[in-house]
Amino acid sequence: MRTAYSVETVRAAERELMARLPEGALMQRAAAGLAAACADVLGRVYGSRVVLLVGSGDNGGDALYAGARLSRRGAGVRAVLLTPGRAHAGGLAALRRAGGSVVSEAGGAVGLVEQADLVVDGIVGIGGKGGLRESAVPLAEAARRGRGVVVAVDLPSGVDADTGEVRGVAVRADVTVTFGAYKPGLLIDPAREYAGVVRFVGIGLETVGARAPEVEALQHADVARLLPVPGAESDKYRRGVVGVAAGSARYPGAAVLAVGGALRGGAGAVRYVGPAGGAVLARYPETLVSERGPARAGRVQAWVVGPGAGDDATTVGEVLAADVPVLIDADGLRLAEVGAVRGRGLRGVPTLMTPHAGEAAALLGVEREEVESGRLAAVRELAARYEAAVLLKGSTTVVAEAGGGGAVRVNPTGTPWLATAGSGDVLSGLGGSLMAAGLSAVDAGSVAAYLHGLAGRFAAEGAPVAAEDVAGRVAEAWRSVVGARG
Repeated sequence: MRTAYSVETVRAAERELMARLPEGALMQRAAAGLAAACADVLGRVYGSRVVLLVGSGDNGGDALYAGARLSRRGAGVRAVLLTPGRAHAGGLAALRRAGGSVVSEAGGAVGLVEQADLVVDGIVGIGGKGGLRESAVPLAEAARRGRGVVVAVDLPSGVDADTGEVRGVAVRADVTVTFGAYKPGLLIDPAREYAGVVRFVGIGLETVGARAPEVEALQHADVARLLPVPGAESDKYRRGVVGVAAGSARYPGAAVLAVGGALRGGAGAVRYVGPAGGAVLARYPETLVSERGPARAGRVQAWVVGPGAGDDATTVGEVLAADVPVLIDADGLRLAEVGAVRGRGLRGVPTLMTPHAGEAAALLGVEREEVESGRLAAVRELAARYEAAVLLKGSTTVVAEAGGGGAVRVNPTGTPWLATAGSGDVLSGLGGSLMAAGLSAVDAGSVAAYLHGLAGRFAAEGAPVAAEDVAGRVAEAWRSVVGARG
C-alpha cells in the first residue's frame, strides 16, 4: 500500500526526528537524495549546466546543498535566488564553496533556465498555498519551454500538497523527488500531472507510518489479497450472485456492457433485469434473465443499478429497497433519492456510488470544474451527504468510504484511453460483482478501478479502444495481479 500524509502530519514527524538528530542532518539527508536523483537524470554530471530556482524555505536549502554536491562533481551550477535576503545561509555558503554561483532574476535568469540541462525547482515548499508569485512565473514558464529536465524538490511549486489543487501558475516537473512520505498532491490530479515521475527518498521518517494517512493507493499485492478466490466447496451461488438492473430501449448496450463487466468480477452468476434481455442473452447466454423486476427476480448478494436506465425511477427505487449491497451508476445517480440512499447507510447496508465529475457536480450543485479541481473535497462531501461509499471517476479515480472519513483510495492504474463510451458501464458491473463476492463497498470500488485501469492499458497498447475491448481484458488484468503475488 502506498500511503500519503498531510503536511501537518509530515511536519510533526520531521520535528520528532530533528529533535534526535544533529542540527541540519535531516536537510543533508534530503539533499543527498536529491543530488543522487539529479545525477541519475543527467547521466553525465561533469560539464552539465544546472540552474537552481531557490525560494526562502527549506526546499531552497535542499536545492542549494544538492547543487553544491553536483558542483563538486563538475557541473556548472547557478542559483537564482527569488528572495535573496532570505535564502538558506548554510546552503548558499556550501554552494559557493563548491564553486557554484548566484545570479539575480534580472541578470539573464530566464535565458539560463531555458538553456540549462537540468532545472531544480526549490521555489516553494509543501506548505505553499495558491499559485506561484508573479516574480516566479517567468522562471516556471522558461523551465517548461526550455531544453532541460525539470526536477521538483518534494513537490512542484504552486500546487497544493494536501488537496492536489492547482490555483494558479505552477511548475511542471518531469521528476519530483519527495522526501520521507508521499503527499496527497503527488497522487491526485490536477497536481499529479505537474509532478511527472515521482521518486521517493527515505530520510528516516518512520514515525509517520503510525499516523493516519489522508490518501492511500493499492498496489498489486494489496489487490491480490482482496480478490475473491473460490474454495473447493464453492458453487455458483456460494460465490455470489450479482443482479444487474440496467439498460433501456434507447440504451440496450449499457446493459450488455454492465453484464460483461459483472461476469468477469468474481461472482458465480449474473442475474439481469430490464428491457434489454434479448441483447444480453445474444452476447452472454450464461446470464440469468428475468422480466419480473428487481423485487421478484430471485436471490442476489448485490445489485448494480443505473447504467442506461433512462428515467426508470421505479426500478432504481426497488433496488434501493433491497437489503443487500448496491452499486449506483449513471442514470441511477440522478434517480436515487438522497433519503433512500442515506437510509441504507444508516441501516448499515453498503452502497457504492460511481459518478464521473459531471454527475458529481450535479449531485453537489456545483460546477464540473470545481469537482475536477478539488477531487478530494468533492468525493468526501458526496460520501458524507449520501452516507455511502463514493467512487469518483476521472483522470484520478478516488474512492471514499461512507461518511467521508478515513483515507481516500486513489487508483494508480488508469489510462486516458478509458475515456470512451461504455467504459463506466463495464466498471459498474465489475464493482457490483466484487460486492456480491463479499468485498466491502470501498474494497470493491478500489479493486474494480484497479483491474479496470489495467484492462484498459492492456487493451489500448497506445491505441484507441472500445468498452467491450476493456471488458475482454479484465481476466488478463486479474491474472497479472495474481501472478505478481506469486
